[in-house]
Amino acid sequence: MQAAILKQVRRDRRKTGIRKRIVGTPERPRLTVFRSLRHIYAQIIDDLNGKTLAAASTAQESSAKGANKVAAGIVGKALAERAKAAGITDVAFDRNGFKYHGRLKALADAAREGGLKF
Repeated sequence: MQAAILKQVRRDRRKTGIRKRIVGTPERPRLTVFRSLRHIYAQIIDDLNGKTLAAASTAQESSAKGANKVAAGIVGKALAERAKAAGITDVAFDRNGFKYHGRLKALADAAREGGLKF
């Protein structure tokens, strides 16, 4: 197998282990993050009803250019604002199999500064 495929398989295993423990409810929805080479995406999801309650990404935000820590911070703040508008304050953080550092940490810190609790 190629290295890229093995990397994806390892991430999928981590993701499965995380998702066994984290479930988004209407009272405490799940904040999930996906990062690609060009963008970073974040959603707040109610898993019981299968609904996305709030979302933000560098693809949407005009002030967020690229997929760096600064852009991740902008996305985190935008997501926190949209969550507050939807009446959400508590979330369960789902790192989606990614390591909690760099862009993910920047997004999480900005979301916390914006008022989300996790």
